[in-house]
Amino acid sequence: MLNGKSILVTGGTGSFGHKFIQMTLDKYDPKKLIVYSRDEMKQWEMAKKFDDDRIRFFIGDIRDRDRLYRALDDIDVVIHAAATKIVPTAEYNPFECIKTNVIGAMNLIDACIDKGVKDVVALSTDKASNPINLYGASKLASDKMFVAGNSYAGKKKTKFSVVRYGNVMGSRGSVIPLFIEQKKKGKITLTDERMTRFMITLDQGVDLVWKALEDSVGGEIYVKKIPSMKLIDIAKTIAPDVEIETIGIRPGEKIHEQMIGREDASYTYEYDDYFKILPAINNWSNDPYRMKDGKKCDEDFVYSSDVNKDWMTSKMLLDWIKNDYKNMVKI
Repeated sequence: MLNGKSILVTGGTGSFGHKFIQMTLDKYDPKKLIVYSRDEMKQWEMAKKFDDDRIRFFIGDIRDRDRLYRALDDIDVVIHAAATKIVPTAEYNPFECIKTNVIGAMNLIDACIDKGVKDVVALSTDKASNPINLYGASKLASDKMFVAGNSYAGKKKTKFSVVRYGNVMGSRGSVIPLFIEQKKKGKITLTDERMTRFMITLDQGVDLVWKALEDSVGGEIYVKKIPSMKLIDIAKTIAPDVEIETIGIRPGEKIHEQMIGREDASYTYEYDDYFKILPAINNWSNDPYRMKDGKKCDEDFVYSSDVNKDWMTSKMLLDWIKNDYKNMVKI
């Protein structure tokens, strides 16, 4: 699938970029992998970690349309991971969030079509489903643009799809490394004891991107089936003997996260280990090439972290921390 291909990863110095490049090099033989990001120091550190002539580094910002056009010369596949992701940061810096998550996505769609990129997969978030914060709203707008990009491309052959998943376990800014650091200080802060979140590993996130590249006709949103966990259970698992202080929900936070809302249920199909939301536009939701062998979900179906059928246990979390987390924190 990716053998001999030239691949560009926006925001490629992040946790996902590191894991995607590592796993892709292990499984495939790409022609080249370009890391496109704006932080020279992160690129410098990443270059030391990966000693491979196929990896290139390109300083640039997705807000910079001209720079994107230059970076996309001779590129076959784009993985779009660049975003302003932290919920309070977006709430207090709304203009900057829009510039990156919405205008940046628009720049990338235009550039990919004009430069003849064949496949584009954009990373999304559970917060884009029924959003109440700016981060989620900006990613919903981004998702809509990438879906419509398949129509916008006209006779050009660029194909766009989206992958959506929840809290990436152990990634920078997520709750697991926060609780581990707070444990050392003798107190963990928790926003709300009722709060639940979806839990996904970086490996599963990369697998979902590969699935989208392999399966997509254009415009699909892929949603991985993953377990949920209560934040208080995460805290008690990581630090069972440490004081927990409840500090209240931060601006823009939800008690529970949702990846598929009732409004999307009539366009959603279920498969063994993922769901697929088909595009509502152009009657694409009735396209058998997009449906494939999926089972249509009930009209009142909702995929939310509080009503999930699959739950992560404390043992599962401890096993993951023991076996995988230490490798992640080196990133």
